[in-house]
Amino acid sequence: MQASADKLLYLLKTRGALTAQQCGEILEMTSMGARKHLQQLAAQALVSYEDIASKKGRPNRFWQLSDKGHARFPDRHADLTLQLIDSVKAVFGDDGLDQLIAKRETELTAAYLAALSDLPLAQRVQKLAALREKEGYMASVQQIENGWLLIEDHCPICAAAQQCQGFCRAELRLFQTCIGEHGTVERTEYLLEGARRCAYQITMKM
Repeated sequence: MQASADKLLYLLKTRGALTAQQCGEILEMTSMGARKHLQQLAAQALVSYEDIASKKGRPNRFWQLSDKGHARFPDRHADLTLQLIDSVKAVFGDDGLDQLIAKRETELTAAYLAALSDLPLAQRVQKLAALREKEGYMASVQQIENGWLLIEDHCPICAAAQQCQGFCRAELRLFQTCIGEHGTVERTEYLLEGARRCAYQITMKM
């Protein structure tokens, strides 16, 4: 049960709302089996569902992670991070926190550029996603017209970002620096604005 439950939680985390039939097809189990596991997860308040009317027949039931379900995917040392942010603001003020974020941005930029140097744009985007995946962002890349979509299905610093959105602005600048003059980066989905993930459209300059 636990292995199947973990797979379902991961699937809903990375794919968003799905029906039991869709879950079963992706995980190669029966719809009945997927539905049973989802109901057990619902009993633990890890998932919730919404019945959406269809053009024919009964409504389709779409399952999605609850807040408790999202919490199963760790935010790196969230409590300690928030305490440190509060302490920095109390001792050094907002300017001190801005300097801390700028320092983190500078260090990340140097590390990323060292890994991405001399790569053509397509490989640079893939490598950027690999770096983010390694840091716990559940990152992936989708090819789109004139560019790519960098998707992050999880934010391991979400608690810090909610406390101070300067972290998010810094990461957007970081991505643009990594892509450089070869393209533009635009955030198209934003977790803190109600989306289930963050996504960035990387468009090649023609």
